[in-house]
Amino acid sequence: MPYTSREWRLAARPTGEPQPSDFALATVTVPDPEEGQVVVRNDFVSVDPYMRGRMNDVPSYVPPFQLDEPMTGSAVGTVVASGAADVPVGTTVTHFLGWREYALLPAEAVRAVDTALAPAEAYLGVLGSTGLTAYVGLTEIAPVKVGDTVFVSGAAGAVGSVAGQIARQLGAARVVGSAGGPEKVRRVIETYGFDAAFDYRQGDLPARLAGTAPDGVDVYFDNVGGDHLEAAIGAMNDFGRIALCGAISAYNATEPPPGPRNLPLAVGKRLSLRGMIVTDHLALAPEFAVRAAEWLKDGSLVAEETVVEGIDNAVEAFLAMMRGANTGKMLVRLVHD
Repeated sequence: MPYTSREWRLAARPTGEPQPSDFALATVTVPDPEEGQVVVRNDFVSVDPYMRGRMNDVPSYVPPFQLDEPMTGSAVGTVVASGAADVPVGTTVTHFLGWREYALLPAEAVRAVDTALAPAEAYLGVLGSTGLTAYVGLTEIAPVKVGDTVFVSGAAGAVGSVAGQIARQLGAARVVGSAGGPEKVRRVIETYGFDAAFDYRQGDLPARLAGTAPDGVDVYFDNVGGDHLEAAIGAMNDFGRIALCGAISAYNATEPPPGPRNLPLAVGKRLSLRGMIVTDHLALAPEFAVRAAEWLKDGSLVAEETVVEGIDNAVEAFLAMMRGANTGKMLVRLVHD
């Protein structure tokens, strides 16, 4: 039978920080699947920083959201109707038609996941692109060597919290991070196992970074950009490596932010700064899944989520995540009658 589904659409392109009025919740009917299609009842949808860039009408590595069209993003759910023998009803799958309660998809656009290995929502976080991003950054983009000091910005966030733990598994001798507020700093140390962390809201990032990494930094995993990148460049040791994963500090900027004022130091220090997009490295996903599953099983990798209830609150979850209100992965759990 057809399903009634609510879905979020972009109603207006934001200027600066998005507002609730930039979004609209619509009700649609999702038809029965034809041959080769499935209908998925979404159980969790992901909200992520990169989605802010998709709200601008500019070319990027992911196409922009279209006005008055349903938004997309990662989701995990249960197949409730199937026209594909290899994806039967009851299968738990991940796919890219989030921001809605039900999704009609080609069978080849979904991927079955093993909920005996980990809860379904983990495949949107630590066992999904979030965890793979951290792994790629520290193995391919800015490889960690045994004995390194690693600095991770946004260390209480989805990618940052995993990156610090993976750095330790790869042999880092010291792992330090930045986070927003004393409670997040405490969790970064006590829950995620960082050696030290500082509250970036207290200012003077160069001094705070020097205090946590007195012998300098060998690898920097950048989720923030701006003043964090500048502080990291100043603290890097010769031949240091920087993985440029994100720059959330600039995503709502209405004018292009200035580059790090100390970028010439990268020459004398012979630094490597390399940008990354995780979809360029999907070949590493099987390797990562095996290693991450082992780390989860032995407790050396801890995954946390901040969960908001209901499709009605998906936009607020996104806005809260952009303000740094989450610890670990921000997810929306959908409640179905």
